[in-house]
Amino acid sequence: MIGRFLLKMAAATSKVTPRGPGHVSAKAGGGVRVPAHERFVLDNGITLIIVPRREVPLVAFNAVLRGGSLGDEAVKPGVASLVAGLLEKGAGKRDAFAFADAVEGAGGSFGAGANTESLSVRGTFLARDQKLMLELLADALLRPRLDNEELETLRSRHIEMIKAAKDADPSELIGLYGRSFVFRGHPYGRPVIGSESSLAAITHRDVLDYYATNFGSDRLTLVFAGDVDSAWLRRMVGKVFGRWKPAAERAPRLVPAARLSERSVLLIDSPGAVQTHFWVGNVGVDRRYPQRAALDLVNTLYGGRFTSIINTELRIKSGLSYGARSGFARGSVAGEFAIHSFAETDNTGKALELTLETLARLKRDGVNLEMLESARAYVLGQYPLNFETAADWAVALGDTELYGLGPEYIDQYGPALREVTLVDTRRVIDEAFPSPEALAIVLVGDAARIRRQAESYGAMTEMALTQPAFAPAGAHA
Repeated sequence: MIGRFLLKMAAATSKVTPRGPGHVSAKAGGGVRVPAHERFVLDNGITLIIVPRREVPLVAFNAVLRGGSLGDEAVKPGVASLVAGLLEKGAGKRDAFAFADAVEGAGGSFGAGANTESLSVRGTFLARDQKLMLELLADALLRPRLDNEELETLRSRHIEMIKAAKDADPSELIGLYGRSFVFRGHPYGRPVIGSESSLAAITHRDVLDYYATNFGSDRLTLVFAGDVDSAWLRRMVGKVFGRWKPAAERAPRLVPAARLSERSVLLIDSPGAVQTHFWVGNVGVDRRYPQRAALDLVNTLYGGRFTSIINTELRIKSGLSYGARSGFARGSVAGEFAIHSFAETDNTGKALELTLETLARLKRDGVNLEMLESARAYVLGQYPLNFETAADWAVALGDTELYGLGPEYIDQYGPALREVTLVDTRRVIDEAFPSPEALAIVLVGDAARIRRQAESYGAMTEMALTQPAFAPAGAHA
């Protein structure tokens, strides 16, 4: 689209899906339904979603740009994250200070971040400041300054954050080590934030090249939720974004990673550590996994709440840990299933063995009806809490658009939870949860004291916590 807002209603170029007046967000009995909204595709490829919600005079926005760290070079992860951070550091006629002052002066919020498959800009403004909101958002996406001095400051800050986490709380980073170990050679294995070594190698030219290649109208979804005038907003979006051209390249597509078929161990040496953090995982399932509801119920029982199987064994019964959790990361292809916990150094072997025993018991015995009903009630009660505000809906609809899921992904979840049977739980335990004999085991601790225990679990690789990467020497991450 060029110039004035021109919206083609033909199915070949656009799609409008207004929800009927009876189709509103409802939370009876744990059910959630997508509220009334409109979806349009502009001539230049931008997808626009408008969700009127007039309970409070606020407007939340979520701008989702497909690509994320998939656009990073394999040897230089962290570029997308730096670009996202720079979007807040000056754009259009405003330098970093003036941009922040404009946001804060209006009492708004504005933030950007990257993940593996997208880069997002989110915020909230008073309804009366919608014009300013659109101006700032358009400047950030279309006219970011990407200043080299701001880049140097931001890069140094990211490096220092990584170093500080290694010194103070390696648990914040163990997932990065785990994913780099499970997804060796796959984009999911790259740390989105980058590593000390990759960040140090990133140049201003890398940032400019990333923007030139990965930013464009055909990759963008704009979601606005709150106290909006739909006709006005459509017109204004056309005015400020209508001349933006498609990205220089199409968004990269992922291929699934292969699941691990045997155990392997990565031991990360932190000399003198008084406790061991451990992460145990394998490739899991993707966003379109058809048994999503059953999977969430089983994981709730196994490691998704305080009274879960693994937390009960490691914390409540044995006192070996202060907490243990499990979960699935699900993207356009399968992310990881992972268990993470920690124990005193001398109890590392006991805690790890007990963790594997709980997984073996789940695979062998499954869950019973009483457990299933308990998890069903818990998840039905918790799920609606994700959709309480306009900002929640802006994020949710941005995600469903990113992954091509549609409103039914939200609408049908509550009914699907109610229909899960023990047969369904058995299926997901067999399909999605890994065997205890096919796992990547990552430990951060005092190698001299835990090496013998660690090497009994499989072929072992060692690296130092001080190494400026999240993978052993010779690997990219």
